[in-house]
Amino acid sequence: MNEKKDILSRIYLTYILLCIFAIAIIYRITVIQFVQGDLWRAKAEAFTTKVHEIEAVRGNIFDANGALLATSLPYYEIGIDINAPSIDDKLFREKKDSLATALHLLFKDKSADTYLRILNKARKSKDRYVLLQRNVPYKDLLAIKKFPLLKKGSKGGLVILQTNKRERPFQRLAARTIGLSRPGIKPVGLEGAFDSILTGVSGRRLMQKIAGDVWKPINDENEVEPKDGSDLYTTIDINIQDVAEHALLKALIKNKASHGCAVLMEVKTGAIKAISNLTKSKKDSTSYTENLNYAIGYPTEPGSTFKLASMLALIDEYDVNLNEKVNVGDGKTMYYNITVKDAHAPKTPTLTVQEIFETSSNVGTTKLITKYFSTSPHQFVNKLNSFHLNKPLGISIPGEGIPRIKQIKDKDWSGVTLPQMSYGYECLITPLQTLTLYNAIANNGKMVKPQFVREIKKNGITIKKFEPEVISEQIVKSSTVKKAKELMEGVVKNGTAKALNITAFKVGGKTGTAVIAKDGKYGVGGERIYQASFIGYFPADNPQYTCIVIINSPSNGIYYGGLVAGPVFKEIAEKVYSSGLDFLSPINTNKNLLTHIPTTALTKENEIVKIAEKLSLPIKNNNTSEKYVYRSISDSTKITLNESNLISSLNKGVVPNLSGLTAKDALYLLENKGLNVIIQGYGVVRKQSLEVGQKFIKGDKITLILS
Repeated sequence: MNEKKDILSRIYLTYILLCIFAIAIIYRITVIQFVQGDLWRAKAEAFTTKVHEIEAVRGNIFDANGALLATSLPYYEIGIDINAPSIDDKLFREKKDSLATALHLLFKDKSADTYLRILNKARKSKDRYVLLQRNVPYKDLLAIKKFPLLKKGSKGGLVILQTNKRERPFQRLAARTIGLSRPGIKPVGLEGAFDSILTGVSGRRLMQKIAGDVWKPINDENEVEPKDGSDLYTTIDINIQDVAEHALLKALIKNKASHGCAVLMEVKTGAIKAISNLTKSKKDSTSYTENLNYAIGYPTEPGSTFKLASMLALIDEYDVNLNEKVNVGDGKTMYYNITVKDAHAPKTPTLTVQEIFETSSNVGTTKLITKYFSTSPHQFVNKLNSFHLNKPLGISIPGEGIPRIKQIKDKDWSGVTLPQMSYGYECLITPLQTLTLYNAIANNGKMVKPQFVREIKKNGITIKKFEPEVISEQIVKSSTVKKAKELMEGVVKNGTAKALNITAFKVGGKTGTAVIAKDGKYGVGGERIYQASFIGYFPADNPQYTCIVIINSPSNGIYYGGLVAGPVFKEIAEKVYSSGLDFLSPINTNKNLLTHIPTTALTKENEIVKIAEKLSLPIKNNNTSEKYVYRSISDSTKITLNESNLISSLNKGVVPNLSGLTAKDALYLLENKGLNVIIQGYGVVRKQSLEVGQKFIKGDKITLILS
């Protein structure tokens, strides 16, 4: 008996404890649900919702004529919430087959059966998100919005996430200058220089976590719309860019060169109209890509094109006569342990300054510079510094190369530095810097900074304009500029560039053929690496453009600048000249282009008088009444007006002669009198359906034929 009581007491105790535990659970649930409900719901939502950044549409980049160089195209990630509350079982069964077929026909990456299995599986497993396709273009999105179920938008389970992808419509053309802008990398070129302006301001959107790392947007009244970036209008002319790139590519392939560049600059403004940088592909010897901006970022020893800077220093400091003679001997001379020699033996042992420049004599150049500057090399260096060759130009595009003009205090200045520098060695200059110096001479001594951007616009409205920036108003005297032009025009007429053979217009310029150092040495293992170049301006009598062409490592047996780089300059110059209206002379300079007084339409007198005054036409009548008049044909030397009987006839209910009347005036006059007017054709009235003098009443129909 006691044992039974003991068992029952234990059962009762267990039961009581379970009841107490159940009451505690119920109490805790009640507290969590009703007392702490808001707190826990907020914490739960914090794990399933997040504010995502909405990327602003990046601004476009245009060429000088408004052609699109870079733009952001919208692409979309398309998903479906096949278990959305609005999609019941009946609707799903009715629409799933047609939806699967539509997805197959659009994307063609999976069969209709595969898409159907994906939809059925998601429906069965209660998945709230199924990814259908990434990188969907806008035109496909429009089609998707018409698909079964999905045409209901978010109610039909459609989930859309937008991303923007940067595209260059002209692909390789000016690619490195335009630059790159991709997620995860630092923008370069103009994309990098104006990144903050192009980027715009991002927006904010509340997103809900569906599964894994999949998020979908949810409606939120606090959503912030992004502000799109501004547009960039460059100085580049895509038509000239195309010409420059094809000419450069053709020369690179012909000469089996490793890489090269070509730049065309507008003389007065410094605007860069074309810039091409091509490098040989490692996989295909005839394929070239634009992946390095040699013109801007890679200073090299310029070779003979530097002789212009030497001559400018010489003439500006000592007013050297171009007919001064120099003994060049057989085209060889020694400076300590360095032998300087000319590419070709001189015609005579004595050459004038003009002939030294025309034939690109290294010996003649070094002898001139050492004669005048050997006792004061700092004077020569200071002059080069005054040409702004010793520091970057400070252009808008990042990555500009650092030039070097040796200073006499530098540790590596030696006894051969002065003669070596005189013809383009022991110094480093970027192609764009060399072009800027030549452009200054074409611009009569005014040096302007190379310019890549013309203006910035926001929603079509200009918010900033970039004016030409002057680096130096006058880098040398006017007399020096004149002599420098004589030197450069002589190179094309008589010297190393006479093979250009341009007959339509005159050109001034300079060829360059430099041996490039490899690992600090020239001609390693007997192999010499050359750099062929040509820089010039055109037309010489009124320079509009300067152009530099550099071809590195030509390996087809020809390496002289005039023969390798010169043809590229010629092709660019001739095509620009032939297509530019600025080069054309007026067809008729006579201000009075009218050979006879034109006929006039039948219209109001004040309108004809106003037009005649604007066109400076002689007119006999000078009244400004609103009477309808026509021009008398008896006098061809001036406009004589006669009053028409239009108004008086219409007031009498008689059809007047409407010939010569404009459609506007005919409608105004006839409809005011109640006539139903039908117009056929364009111009002025030539025929009318109601005869002149015929009586009319309100509501009559009249057809007017115009021509």
